[in-house]
Amino acid sequence: MATAGDGEQTLPRRLGNALVFLYVAPVPKTIEQLRSLLATPELPDLGPRARAGTKTVAEIDSTLASLQLPAATRELLRSLLLLWHDHLDASHTLSQGIENADGSFLHAIMHRREPDYWNSKYWWRRVGKHPSFAEISRRGGELLDSSGDEALRRQLLPRGEWDAFAFVDACEAAAEAPASARGRWLRELQRVEAEVLLDYFLRDDAR
Repeated sequence: MATAGDGEQTLPRRLGNALVFLYVAPVPKTIEQLRSLLATPELPDLGPRARAGTKTVAEIDSTLASLQLPAATRELLRSLLLLWHDHLDASHTLSQGIENADGSFLHAIMHRREPDYWNSKYWWRRVGKHPSFAEISRRGGELLDSSGDEALRRQLLPRGEWDAFAFVDACEAAAEAPASARGRWLRELQRVEAEVLLDYFLRDDAR
């Protein structure tokens, strides 16, 4: 097994007369480095407010470059991390050029925070039923159970399935009182959404 860089490994395989190298999933150290970029002192706002204690675009790019991830994975992670660190315009530039459900997912989050709620829902329709919704439902459900806000749970998890459109509506309703208890729980759900997406983008079957 060869190591192509920090977190990236390749395995030699013969295809006919040619020797090819297959990409192997990032090692745990790489995953932990990426997850650490979500460990900001304060969770992102539901809206566009820029916080203190976030990474610059250059810092995000430096970390990603050091990990030598496949180009498509790196672009998805870069758009996600730019969103997390409040660089909405830079994230938007990337996500609108990723023409698949993953790119539409990031595009929808950006417009939800912008906020442009109608446009966000347009992009959620482009997403469809994303594979990551199942894990967001599971982890989001556990979080909502601990919140004690049964009405919010029913709104966001009808029939036990994550409703991204209802989450847009809840964020819009909370926009006037972001420091409210419900606003804080919505920010926690936004954290779950980002963590699940990061892990999903690193899965072999997501590439």
